[in-house]
Amino acid sequence: MMLIDAHCHLEFFKDVAGLMERARKNGVGIIVYNSVNFETMKYALKLAEKYSEIKVALGIYPIDALKLNDKELDEEIDFIRKNKERIIGIGEVGIDLKESSDVERQEEIFLKFINLAKELYMPIIIHSRGAEEKVINILERERVERVIMHCFSGNFKLVNRIIENGWYLTIPTNITFSEHFQKIVERADIKSLLCETDSPFLHPIKGKHDNEPANIIESYKKIAQIKKLSLNEAEKVIEENFKKLF
Repeated sequence: MMLIDAHCHLEFFKDVAGLMERARKNGVGIIVYNSVNFETMKYALKLAEKYSEIKVALGIYPIDALKLNDKELDEEIDFIRKNKERIIGIGEVGIDLKESSDVERQEEIFLKFINLAKELYMPIIIHSRGAEEKVINILERERVERVIMHCFSGNFKLVNRIIENGWYLTIPTNITFSEHFQKIVERADIKSLLCETDSPFLHPIKGKHDNEPANIIESYKKIAQIKKLSLNEAEKVIEENFKKLF
């Protein structure tokens, strides 16, 4: 058994070698690096060549995608397509209405990534800040099956829809103090959960801002506590979830 960090951003770290060493010491066997733009796509693939634990999801963050015209966007999607043998998922992609109100263009871009995920038969990792219901409506309309809702902050009616659709929720390390994520774990079957750090964000200690994959164990500990399982039992189920999805 091993710990899995299903979502992080490693471009923020200068000492990746040290980060990887600490992750290994804490039993982290898989780290999924989600890209946000073309530069991080290339960097993620480069790191995955160096470290066997790093797996790659390629996508463009909604706000970064808005900076691209159609030609540029299609070229970057084609880059993902050409590297399909080197990746395990499409992400992080979606809609963000907190940073931009341009919902029409964001939906247009989101649909391109949904179609790519279907074409490559890969799970899609979803960013939905301020657009939780909108994103779920689109995914349901498009009949997307292999969905990971990253750091989902929507209400519990929407959480129920995610669960009913058979999609997955990644539980971040700030579950240590976040009542919202604690309640999601209470409500959801553990078979629909994965764990994430969203490094360097969402630190398990409130007020700290240097989260890293080694801390993923804090998500597992809290899930085990809430579900009244041993840490080993929680690890086993979450690893099985990951293998089913990817």
